[in-house]
This record gives sequence, C-alpha cells and structure tokens, in this order.
Amino acid sequence: MTSPDFTTTITVDNTPSDAFNAINNIGEWWEGVIEGNTKELNDEFTYRMKEFHFSKQKIVEFVPNEKVVWLVTESSLSFIEQHGEWTGTTISFDITTINNKAQIRFTHHGLVPQIECFGACSNAWGRLIQESLYSLITTGKGKEIF
Repeated sequence: MTSPDFTTTITVDNTPSDAFNAINNIGEWWEGVIEGNTKELNDEFTYRMKEFHFSKQKIVEFVPNEKVVWLVTESSLSFIEQHGEWTGTTISFDITTINNKAQIRFTHHGLVPQIECFGACSNAWGRLIQESLYSLITTGKGKEIF
C-alpha cells in the first residue's frame, strides 16, 4: 500500500480569485529566490534556498480561480542523500468555495513518508502554506518563516 502524499488545507475569508492570484505570486510567499515566469500555463521557474534547495518547476495545469499544478522537472536537495527526490513530482493547489470562503488544498504528489526529505519538506511546506501563503491571501503580505 502506498502512503499518502503530503497535503495541507487552508480556508480564508477571501475569494477564490484572491487565493489564485496569491498562489501565483510565488515570490511573495515561498521564501527564497524565484526566477522565471509564474503566471500562466507552461511557464517555468526555478526556486533556490541558499545551498540547500534548488528546483525547477513547469506550470502544467492552470485553471483560473480553481487549480494550479507544477511539475518539478529538476531538483537538488543538498541536505539528503538522494538529491533529486523531488524530480518528477507534482505540486497542486486546488481551490474550492465552502460556505462563502475559499479553501485551498495543497498537495505535493510524491512527497510521501518513504522518502528521505519527507520530514523536513513536509514541515517546510506546512509552514509555507499555513503561515506565509495564508498571510499573503488574508493581509497582502507573506510571512518570513525560515
């Protein structure tokens, strides 16, 4: 049996459009250096956090106010033995409306307990989504968490 992918959910008193726009304003909530485009289907961007993390993502699904999916095409995580664990995984943001609130379900498909970076990466994603992205959507400013 396969373990579940890492998932976390936030609910905000904002519109799906607010949530969608914040998600795609990656440099305001994902702490580190973002290079490239992040606003439409097939855009590609890189993320770097010092010498610890490099990854390249391609936006493979882009449905305004509903969903964004990134495919990780390259990765190098220096703090684990298998540096390329993220390569080939996908990261999705599903936006729905529940009781007039926007709910964002974040899933890193392929980030499962069996891989080495699960503990550190799931903790980082949890904080980024629950604290920084949440803050960006609700206040207009992401939170520095690292």
